[in-house]
Amino acid sequence: MPEIPSEILTLRASIDNVDAALMHLLAERFKFTRRVGELKAQGGLPPADPDRDRQQIARLTAIADSAGLDPEFAEKFREFIVAEVIRHHELIAAAHAGAAVPPLDTYA
Repeated sequence: MPEIPSEILTLRASIDNVDAALMHLLAERFKFTRRVGELKAQGGLPPADPDRDRQQIARLTAIADSAGLDPEFAEKFREFIVAEVIRHHELIAAAHAGAAVPPLDTYA
């Protein structure tokens, strides 16, 4: 097997750094969305907000496009994150309603 070029090793190290930063950013994001879920549950608001969702799709696909990222990929990634946020909000709402819920796994 040929030796891996040093440029590939350098690029991989940079990729690893970006991946670590993404994990930290996602952890921060979920802290904020958990708090939103608590406030929604206290106020009797539904876990999902379709109007906000439409606004965010437009905003994030425009950002992706201007950044040179495939807007379709950006929307799929956003959908994945939002589905997890809604799941968290549903668990929080159920907890506020007094229902027994499984512990929240923020790494699921």
